[in-house]
Amino acid sequence: MGWIIFILGTIGWHIGMYGMFKKAGIDAWKALIPFYNTWCMVEITGIKKWWFWLQFVPIAGQFVSIWITIIFTMHFGKFDLLSHTAVVLVPFLYFPYLGFVDKQVRWGGREVMKLYKKSATREWIDAAVFAVVAATIIRTFIFEAYTIPTESMEKTLLVNDFLFVNKMVYGPRLPQTPLSFPFVHNTLPFSQTKVSYLRWASIPYTRIKGYDTIHRNDVVVFNFPAGDTIINLPGFQSKAPYYDVLRDEYKGNREALLADYPIVVHPVDKTDNYIKRCTAIPGDVLELKNSVLYINGAPAFIPPYGQIDYIVRTKSPFTNSFLSENLGIDDLSDNNGQLMLLKDNWYRINMTAKEYEVVKSQPNVDSIAVFQEYHPCFPHDPINQPWTTDNFGPLTIPRKGATITLTPQNIAIYRRLITTYESNTLEEKNNTFIINGVSTNQYTFKYNYYWMMGDNRHRSQDSRYWGFVPETHIVGRASMIWMSYGKGPRWNRIFSFIK
Repeated sequence: MGWIIFILGTIGWHIGMYGMFKKAGIDAWKALIPFYNTWCMVEITGIKKWWFWLQFVPIAGQFVSIWITIIFTMHFGKFDLLSHTAVVLVPFLYFPYLGFVDKQVRWGGREVMKLYKKSATREWIDAAVFAVVAATIIRTFIFEAYTIPTESMEKTLLVNDFLFVNKMVYGPRLPQTPLSFPFVHNTLPFSQTKVSYLRWASIPYTRIKGYDTIHRNDVVVFNFPAGDTIINLPGFQSKAPYYDVLRDEYKGNREALLADYPIVVHPVDKTDNYIKRCTAIPGDVLELKNSVLYINGAPAFIPPYGQIDYIVRTKSPFTNSFLSENLGIDDLSDNNGQLMLLKDNWYRINMTAKEYEVVKSQPNVDSIAVFQEYHPCFPHDPINQPWTTDNFGPLTIPRKGATITLTPQNIAIYRRLITTYESNTLEEKNNTFIINGVSTNQYTFKYNYYWMMGDNRHRSQDSRYWGFVPETHIVGRASMIWMSYGKGPRWNRIFSFIK
């Protein structure tokens, strides 16, 4: 339906321009040639020639084209806001009206433009339109502001850190949903559930080449891979992902879940934004042993402000002054779970490596050990991959062009990659695989994939739960904290770079 509307609109636009060109004394056939028609408009109206070339700037160029047609229409004496609104919203109807229906409309040329003076209101409207266009260009192609919503990256990043995300470094993507409400992500202002974009208008995945690649240990913003389908209610969405609810509560029964909850399917660029550290890049072998991360057989980089949970047993309780001065815990009853008293003199404490050394050195500490979690995790196949979030792998991260052999034992790792991320059909029959109608046990990856983990290892929903992050989902690199706010401004974090 969307394509039908687009085709009819395009035909109407060009037919209307045919009549308007004829009235303006331009060879009418020139109106039918894309971009040559706007070149003719630029020439006859006297607009600076560089405006024509700005049309070729991705996304922003469409706003320039609209502006050129508005200026062209003004040379017919159409200066009012209603006329300009019609140019923007319904040109496929308005241009045929000007070109063929309204016989009173004539080409006035530059003489009629001398009679035009902007009101103060129009000046403000024009300025606002320019601001929206400029901000859209910046937000789409250069950098975007992002706010840390959870503790998953603490203490590298804190809740209510405000960041700039560099989109140029890995290359900005063309928006897959170009028609959307400006300056919001996937829901309209003042709504938690109403989508902010039109689904029928879409652009295939396209990325402009960046000036660098993703490096191991970069802090990356990306679209949540398991957020393409959500339960569209507050409290669910990314907080309680659809696939988790489907697997854990409904045992894979989609029809039963659909009967109970409203479902929304987001395009890739409109799934929720996540921020994590890239711990493994394409081709790396990743493994977790007793909470220690190994990459290619060697212990991985430990973020200086990263945190994990420890079980601490003491001979006597910690003093309030010690907790405040060394762990930053001022209120035992409200410390966001950083310290939990399990039983007398037994604690679960969320600490950095530096804090661990301080606690370990205290004379009242009897023992200290890394907390072990046993949560089910990716690929959620406990028979073939009985992994947990603290003991995981080894797992090789898929690399573009690499070929693997599919087996009943590893298909759970690659099933979603093959069908969802790389858009193939997959059938599994009697321990054999049929991909796009062809029986095979080989698969070659189309994209590069990455492994993302939170620096706050035991408080992070990350790749251990939902798997690989495709290159198609990468937004940009978190670069700088421009503002931070807790109980007040965190002055020491403002304008600090992210490591």
